[in-house]
Amino acid sequence: MGGHVVELGRVRQMWHLLEPLHAVLYYAPEVFAEAEKLGCATDVRWPSYFTWRRAPLGAVGAGVVTAAFYSFSPRMVAEYVPAGPGGADPADALAARLRGMDGTYRALFGERVDGPEIAEAAVLARRAAEAADTAGRPLAAANASLPWPDAPHLVLWQAATVLREHRGDGHLAALLTAGLDPVEALVSFAGIGAASAQTFRSRGWSDEEWTAARERLVARGLLDAGGAATGAGRALRAEVERVTDELAAAPWRALGPEGTARLGELLGPLWVEVLGSGLLPSENTLGIGKV
Repeated sequence: MGGHVVELGRVRQMWHLLEPLHAVLYYAPEVFAEAEKLGCATDVRWPSYFTWRRAPLGAVGAGVVTAAFYSFSPRMVAEYVPAGPGGADPADALAARLRGMDGTYRALFGERVDGPEIAEAAVLARRAAEAADTAGRPLAAANASLPWPDAPHLVLWQAATVLREHRGDGHLAALLTAGLDPVEALVSFAGIGAASAQTFRSRGWSDEEWTAARERLVARGLLDAGGAATGAGRALRAEVERVTDELAAAPWRALGPEGTARLGELLGPLWVEVLGSGLLPSENTLGIGKV
């Protein structure tokens, strides 16, 4: 592969730094306010989550969303996404999520929003995002095709979004290669302690589906009878994460070690601010902090 050499540990570190900057989209009150204007219920986060995340794909229905998002039960997706085109107009949703993120970042970062550090971080993050190969990566491609905002803090958010979806699409490829279907992916991740089974089951799978997936993984020697990962199960999950890092490395190879390190320095204080805000849950299905 071309470009600079980049350590996979650095690739994972950049994901850990960027993911919270993207993920506040799903929890911030400023974004929920925009969701209400679109007619989304906000007593739970899922109506707006599916609205925001599917909007770059266009007016697609539940079947496409189920395929692209992978780990959600088809029943859960159908609860929040129409079977065919419908719901909030994608163009309106895209404009609303940018307005929501503008308000969120201004609330989180104050005067720093217009400062030189965020401007510099935006340039570097955009450079990395524009180097992301989106072949075979529908969510990354959809977000990468959007016009860039003018404001640097929104450029930073959009770059973080492209990069996290680029990594996420690659992660799904790694899961498929490992022979882990959507529910098995969650059960096996719970098996290594990446998060509690309760957290993973927020994706809408029934008790019967969860148990059947666990039994399939036990039969493959990946889990013990209690649902904990065996040595083989831990090795498989480690390989999934390694492949995911490798597939996510190209943007950081393109940015180069100095640019990547500098972006990491600039993101650190923002990462601390987001985590310190209390907006994000302490446990997540991505395994951040555990892998």
